[in-house]
Amino acid sequence: MTPLKIGACMLAREIVDHRDWLFDADRDIELQDFGSYQALTHELDDRVAAAKAALSGHHGRVGIHGPYEGLDMDNKDPELRPLITARFLKALEAADRVGARQMVLHSPYKRWYQWNLFNKPDYAATVLGRVHDIMKPVVEQAEALGVTLVIENILDVDPATRRDMVDSFGSDAIALSIDTGHAHLARRMSGAAPVDYFVRDAGDQLKHVHIQDLDGHADRHWAPGEGEIHWVEVFRALADCQSAPHLVLELRRKADIPKGFAHLQGLGLAI
Repeated sequence: MTPLKIGACMLAREIVDHRDWLFDADRDIELQDFGSYQALTHELDDRVAAAKAALSGHHGRVGIHGPYEGLDMDNKDPELRPLITARFLKALEAADRVGARQMVLHSPYKRWYQWNLFNKPDYAATVLGRVHDIMKPVVEQAEALGVTLVIENILDVDPATRRDMVDSFGSDAIALSIDTGHAHLARRMSGAAPVDYFVRDAGDQLKHVHIQDLDGHADRHWAPGEGEIHWVEVFRALADCQSAPHLVLELRRKADIPKGFAHLQGLGLAI
């Protein structure tokens, strides 16, 4: 199995602490500066300037994490849906301004959805209709800017549900993201498939992966090796993926990035 090159998620101001590791190998970087209301309104210009300065000299791939708190793609209120669309569009502007070609957004699908799938008439189509109402202008703008939206599993139980949602847009500007910790947490909480099954289900729709470990109780964002995830099997699945996804460590403690990388490198999985 060929080891895979991995990068990391961080704020622009944290890049300096890992600059040599990130820049010398042109590793993938995901900026996490643009997720809040403040970041996308009165702080936007300053954050864009800081991000561009921090990335100067970097020639690898760049993405951003888009906003998510209170911004459900399956919002039932028709007055609120345009506000969510507008916030996602503003985040796309930020991505384009810093040179990012990828933006992470959160999946709307939860265990409640899977439980109620056949409990209400046309439930799946109704939910998908609300998602399209919010996301159609966002996908169109992503196409125009050359940015790929990647939809991350949060509480998803069946990975095929999110894949089908992405496929329903018929656009190369929307694809799949997997958070390894979220997938494992769903396995422990809801009986979901193991992490490598999420990867194999995504196939070549997979364009982005958050790499984090946990204990199955909470969303820990620990370094690989500190939790329960079977990393060898996850990376076997990733090695078979032909879409070259961004692979980024998303750790709560950025000081643990060297330790997490060293664990995967020691297993022969990462370079």
